[in-house]
Amino acid sequence: MTFAVVGILGHFSKTLLLFFLPQILNFLYSTPQLFHFVPCPRHRLPKYDAKTDLLHISTTEFRLEELNSLGRLMVTVLRKLGLISWHKLADGVVRTNNLTLINFVLVIFGPVHERVVTQMLMGLQVLCTLIALVIRYPLANYFYGNT
Repeated sequence: MTFAVVGILGHFSKTLLLFFLPQILNFLYSTPQLFHFVPCPRHRLPKYDAKTDLLHISTTEFRLEELNSLGRLMVTVLRKLGLISWHKLADGVVRTNNLTLINFVLVIFGPVHERVVTQMLMGLQVLCTLIALVIRYPLANYFYGNT
């Protein structure tokens, strides 16, 4: 919230929005669970396996037919795009990852050490910051008009 206030009062809210790209992506990815189109468990952080010292995706389970039409559409689109794990169990229950950016990294790269996940997410933040700076300064005329 402090960054938002500084961005608004400092008249660089559009630039600040660019810095928040990972957080915006996390919100958009989490939307089906946040708005309860898909069941949202209390804890959505990855699970730690002490034996292997690795993080694994946390999951949620549901029956596809119990979701409303918007929920079914959302999980179908995410599944077709390969953005979620999808395991149909014998009794018709579907097990999928919780929809957070941290779990998404684990879906793409598999179980990894917490240090690796942290480095990947920090790398994403640095990449988005560099993109924001490039858009804000060298490409400002294309994105902001006359600034």
